[in-house]
Amino acid sequence: MKKKKLVGDSLKKQLKDRARDRVHTFVLGNGDLRGAFINGTRMVNEMRANFEYGILETLVAGHAYLAGGLMASHLKGHDRLVMSIDCSGPIKGLSVEVNAFGEVRGYLKHVPIPLSEPLKDFNLSPFFGSGFLTLTKYLEDMKQPYTGRVMLAHGNIAQDLAHYFYTSEQTPTAFSLGIQFDEHGQMTGAGGLLLQAMPGASVEIRSELEAVICKMPSPGLMMADEKDPVEILTACFSDYSPKFLSHDRIEFFCRCSEEKIAAYIAMLPMVDLADMAENGPFPLETRCHNCHTPYQFSREQLTDMVKKRKEA
Repeated sequence: MKKKKLVGDSLKKQLKDRARDRVHTFVLGNGDLRGAFINGTRMVNEMRANFEYGILETLVAGHAYLAGGLMASHLKGHDRLVMSIDCSGPIKGLSVEVNAFGEVRGYLKHVPIPLSEPLKDFNLSPFFGSGFLTLTKYLEDMKQPYTGRVMLAHGNIAQDLAHYFYTSEQTPTAFSLGIQFDEHGQMTGAGGLLLQAMPGASVEIRSELEAVICKMPSPGLMMADEKDPVEILTACFSDYSPKFLSHDRIEFFCRCSEEKIAAYIAMLPMVDLADMAENGPFPLETRCHNCHTPYQFSREQLTDMVKKRKEA
């Protein structure tokens, strides 16, 4: 993977931003609820730079990345999770993959997202339309992946994920996702909050915490102000004795490489591979769809692939 350099990005700023990008996990009350808070400002900015997304694309993909990062807090070992949306609206869909190491990657299925008129607000439901949200979990201790699917009910990633967990896994869940832009369209903050009721949690405490969440500022605005998530959560949930469990890294990261992409190209039908080696264009450029990293292959490399296929 190759990341594009962000504007005004010094080594000091890189280290500072990456240190701040974290998923903070915690429990409330007597373990009645578990939660996670993500600061993903650097992650979303790096994703935006690599894909060269506009404001609308950054908003949609950024919400998906933040949600993926929050759900990564439930993964262990070599577990990974893929969230995909297929819909009838202009977005068409998206796919985001996250693993237990806090590595997030993914893409929108239709770029740019077409606009019939300028954005009046950040209500994204018209851009989703009808469709399905699917979560696929690849758990290390399971032979087959587990897949759950629900129809889109809101056209809002946070609300549709809450709907998924309630209907598919019978777990009352709340998501809050926020991305903040300045007057120049630059993304200044990206954050999210996840709360899930554990078995036995009372309806009363769930209702009380929903009221607390509603009064909280947008997570994106809080991260744009560079506030400390631990201090924020400690203050907001002071009546419920928050206990922090971990503060894990989160990053826009893809394990693609020139060797892996070359292996995919070498597996193309022989007639297509031979045609590319003969007629080009040269260099042949292809991009990883999960991180948009470009890889280029010369005539010599393609010819060598054909030769090795014939010898195999």
